[in-house]
Amino acid sequence: MSRRPSLYIRSPLVFFAFAFCLAAGPAVFPAQAQQAEPLGTISKPAPNFLKHAGISQNLDQQLPLDAQFLDSTGAHVTLGQYFGKRPVVFAMVYFRCRLLCPQVLNGMATALRHTGYTAGKQYDVVVASIDPQDTPADAMTEKQRFLGWLGDPGAASHVHFLTGAAAASSSMAQAAGFHYVRVPGPDGKMDQYAHSSVIMFATPEGRMSKYLSGVSYQPRDVRLALMTAGNHHIGSLGDLVLLYCCSYDSSTGAYTVSILRVLGLAAVGSILALSLLFFLLSRKSKKTPRPA
Repeated sequence: MSRRPSLYIRSPLVFFAFAFCLAAGPAVFPAQAQQAEPLGTISKPAPNFLKHAGISQNLDQQLPLDAQFLDSTGAHVTLGQYFGKRPVVFAMVYFRCRLLCPQVLNGMATALRHTGYTAGKQYDVVVASIDPQDTPADAMTEKQRFLGWLGDPGAASHVHFLTGAAAASSSMAQAAGFHYVRVPGPDGKMDQYAHSSVIMFATPEGRMSKYLSGVSYQPRDVRLALMTAGNHHIGSLGDLVLLYCCSYDSSTGAYTVSILRVLGLAAVGSILALSLLFFLLSRKSKKTPRPA
């Protein structure tokens, strides 16, 4: 008959490792909660067009680095110009949007601001428009707003807002698994888009790494996603321990605590602590003089 593992930990080393991972739990659990509908409310089915505006997590998919865009100054650029050195956190929005897109960009900038990382040192930012009607002037306006939220005006050379033809944004979105559809606005004109709220992470080589959904992102999740996308070349020892204690759930797009890994780390710590204790006791017994 199997026994459940005891959580009574005597070793300070093991207790520290266990407490460190559990203390990070609230930071790595997704901050999204479903609100219960009031009694008597009849839930309405989502419009059919929203079925084609979701996310397919194309992990390890190569982005089209040869896709051509215009940057916020109007210069011709390729997507590959922003890859090769650091992981890239990016979003696909449209700049004339006044509903969901500003929330996504604000959540992205706010989370990055509190990661402890700096644009140009640990990561780069790319925001590409899905609307071919957006102009470089629109991109510049949104870039300045984003830099204000980021709180780092000096990061301008590592934050890139792009516009371009429909073919360029479509190829990037298809590789990233970002689906969107054109929908009518309040005036009936087909000038708006339905799409998911998500920020995405790619490796320095331009391969899809992680997705975080929602409009509010935990700085710890963003930091771990950047560290993973950077092939662990960025981050501290504490980040490595925390990353080991957590696992990425692709179904929810968030990091969660892995209890088995925490217990495994605690077991290793217990063995090391016991080995050290036996070593110290054996040395003490050898130094104790025998009675005459």
